[in-house]
Amino acid sequence: MARYLLDSNAFLWAKEGSPKLRKEALAEIRKTENVVFVSVAGLWELTLKASRYKLASFAQIVAGGADALHAALRDSGFRLLEIDLTHVAQMYALPLHHGDPFDRLMIAQALAENLTLITSDRVFTRYGGLRVLAA
Repeated sequence: MARYLLDSNAFLWAKEGSPKLRKEALAEIRKTENVVFVSVAGLWELTLKASRYKLASFAQIVAGGADALHAALRDSGFRLLEIDLTHVAQMYALPLHHGDPFDRLMIAQALAENLTLITSDRVFTRYGGLRVLAA
């Protein structure tokens, strides 16, 4: 059993069945024995983008409220990863390879929870100890 955390784009691509998601990542996401998480931080980021840039597919989900978000995760087989103080403290200890607060929080969560982060963002590989699977 492997444990993964999807970044924002990987979550959208997996949810939509997008061909942008690499086959290796999709295969791991689909394995029933694996546990796949989506962070509150990633959902927060997508909500902001949906309201500003009109991400139509996610806007439809978030417009339905918390119940619709829970259903979207459940229907996809994903688990919600809440933010806790361990994650906040881990984020403080990260080097400043980039400044995106959502990415930094998801990196901290992956490190604290011993998760492999599925992302298309190459800067994530600069964080020592972080396991990354290319989305």
